[in-house]
Amino acid sequence: MELIIVPHEADHKLPRAVGSGTDNRSVETNSLRQRFLASIGAHEYFSPEMWRAALTEFVATACLMFTLTSSIISCLDSHEVDPKLLVPFAVFIIAFLFLMVTVPLSGGHMSPVFTFIAALKGVITLARASIYILMQCVGSIVGFLIIKTVMDHNASQKYSLGGCTTHGVGTQTALMLEFVCTFVVLFVGVTVAFDKKRCKELGLAMVCLVVAGAMALAVFVSITITGKSGYAGVGLNPARCLGPALLQGGILWDGHWVFWVGSILACSVYYCFSLNLPKEGLPL
Repeated sequence: MELIIVPHEADHKLPRAVGSGTDNRSVETNSLRQRFLASIGAHEYFSPEMWRAALTEFVATACLMFTLTSSIISCLDSHEVDPKLLVPFAVFIIAFLFLMVTVPLSGGHMSPVFTFIAALKGVITLARASIYILMQCVGSIVGFLIIKTVMDHNASQKYSLGGCTTHGVGTQTALMLEFVCTFVVLFVGVTVAFDKKRCKELGLAMVCLVVAGAMALAVFVSITITGKSGYAGVGLNPARCLGPALLQGGILWDGHWVFWVGSILACSVYYCFSLNLPKEGLPL
């Protein structure tokens, strides 16, 4: 005998699959998660090439902090009539040399400023940017730890381990200078460095000269315009300010936020400004 089941009218009102709604939500959640991970470039966390570049940033930043800070302190401790004027030349030469070496390897950032603007402009992923900034901060700590180990204690106290300070000008003036000088570096240096066509035309050496020159110009302006003896100029590199603040403390924590906020504001404003730059210049 064949058994025939006739569906009742009320059966149509029952859900066909109890778990179907949950499954759909699970699939949608996984899809959103995958899109988010793809948007930040999470795959780079597992890329050996990215970690090699990050290691380059760590070593380069540590060496840069050691050589640059030692040279600046030597300039300030010299018996020249106005030793501050020697600082921009030291910044220019050392920055140029390090850029020439590291740009082909990791992009030559060595500063959260360049990493942050590169992430904003899509040159690198957010995942790579996060690791770069971490390595730059750790590299700064290592570089200044070496300086603190070998430097005379009196000189270390006199120059606050070469750290960043707002002493002498106040936080408002220091913030304004940090923002303006960082923006100048981005406008002059990064505008050229992130333009593939102009980089190809100028070549690596000339691009590094432009970026190093912009940094030296910003340092020169900041240490001369205020006329305050206690102000050591703009940081242009929040990681450089973090290392001595952690190791030396004291007045280096006063207004430390200025060197981060000023840099972030400058990068944000420059990014918005760069969106409106002409794609093609006027013919010469």
